[in-house]
Amino acid sequence: MSASFFRQLGAALALMSLACAALATPHVILVQNSGWMEPFYSDPASRFKPLVGALAGAVVQPGDALVLAAFNQSRPGAPSPKALLSMKADGKTVRSRVDAALAGLDTARKPGSAALADTDLGEAVQAAIGTALGGKPGIVWLVTNNRNSPNNDQATAARNREFYELIHRGAAIDKVVAFPLRMPVQGKHYAANGLMVYAFAVGAPGSRALDGLLASGRIASVITERPARLKPLDRDTVRLVPAQVENAPGVAFSQAPGGGLRADVDPDARTPQASIRWNLENTMYPYTIASATLSARSMLAGEDRKIVLASSRVNDLAPGKPLPLGSTMQLPVAQLPDKWSMAAIKSAGSAYVLPGRIELHLADQRLALSQGFRQRMAALFPGDPLPDIFTPPATVQASNAVLPLEVRVHYGMGPLAALGGLAAALLAAGGAAAWAYGRPRVAQLTVEDELRTMRARPGTTQPIYDKAGAQVAMLKTTLFGHQLTDLREGAQVRLGR
Repeated sequence: MSASFFRQLGAALALMSLACAALATPHVILVQNSGWMEPFYSDPASRFKPLVGALAGAVVQPGDALVLAAFNQSRPGAPSPKALLSMKADGKTVRSRVDAALAGLDTARKPGSAALADTDLGEAVQAAIGTALGGKPGIVWLVTNNRNSPNNDQATAARNREFYELIHRGAAIDKVVAFPLRMPVQGKHYAANGLMVYAFAVGAPGSRALDGLLASGRIASVITERPARLKPLDRDTVRLVPAQVENAPGVAFSQAPGGGLRADVDPDARTPQASIRWNLENTMYPYTIASATLSARSMLAGEDRKIVLASSRVNDLAPGKPLPLGSTMQLPVAQLPDKWSMAAIKSAGSAYVLPGRIELHLADQRLALSQGFRQRMAALFPGDPLPDIFTPPATVQASNAVLPLEVRVHYGMGPLAALGGLAAALLAAGGAAAWAYGRPRVAQLTVEDELRTMRARPGTTQPIYDKAGAQVAMLKTTLFGHQLTDLREGAQVRLGR
């Protein structure tokens, strides 16, 4: 790579930074134009360029940053990759602008020579991650004929192995899928049967964005081939689908929206457990799980419980093929709130939810590339040793799968109604006490043989005067009656007649 390459991507980097700040997804689309790609450019019937334009139009969303670049192998005076377009997508012109940028692109030649340019797949991907994305999350798309031959190296198997090592050992690369496409073309010098489109998700945000594109069907609207997973091979390798559940008294299991498992529990259940028959599915196309040891656990309310499986081994599980798997699991009843607890009362009439998960672990995992995929790759790329590099790394010997688990405890209205009644009774009693406290009390007393009637509220004290107007005592009133205080010596005052 030369300094001119970095200058070409200056504007692109600014767009990438803007897209990252706006939580959009930066995309880098790398299009190979080395000598081995000659038939894709020279065949009048080639659908190569329209494919790239259609793919860009499908995956790049409004607000996303896009860099389109051609690549072969960098040489002095001929940098690679070479930026063709950088833009912030508006949702309407992506495809047309990519088509226009590709219109004049042809196979590259070595500087000062008639020889066609060589190919370096690893160099192109590393430049896209480190320079175009600037080390930030995003998605790198690589459109190639799968012939990796830097410096016209005929040891393409070794070069492809280096490329595959980049995929699996590149710390920045979180996920990689590949789409082998049939596209027969005939050029002046070469013929080819197919293309490979790779999608490299950089960072966890890039992986989530790629998962979203796969799930939305946007990629499938252009590429109908099933994506082949290259990375990761140690997580989300299988899927558990509940097929049949034998419920215990007080508990009912069902499949929750989004594919998780839901358990509806009665608050009086004391041994909520169930026997569940799952369908275990391999999600790692194009790999077959040749063998693995299974174990499972439930993680809920801080409790880690082992799930008893009917079988602890899996053999020759092909992608998408369901394998029946029985299990018995128990829920942590000690952690369920009592129906008189504040949590239960707050949830009265609805459900108290405990989120958790089921973890399935595959140990001693041995993967094998499916024979059908090998045959397809051999037909698309005859003589190309690349299918061999799809062999899983020896370091990938275990994997994990997680199934969300949601426990919903349904509390009735009884405790809430009882507490409501108690609160109403207390409120009534308090009201009666307040009324009684505030009601004036009548006191009969005799002052110097004169009968007098006085009214006073509890908690008050009033002076008592004789006929001459002198204070002779104090009348103190409480909830329980009246009493005379501060009696003057010789005063003729008494309560009652």
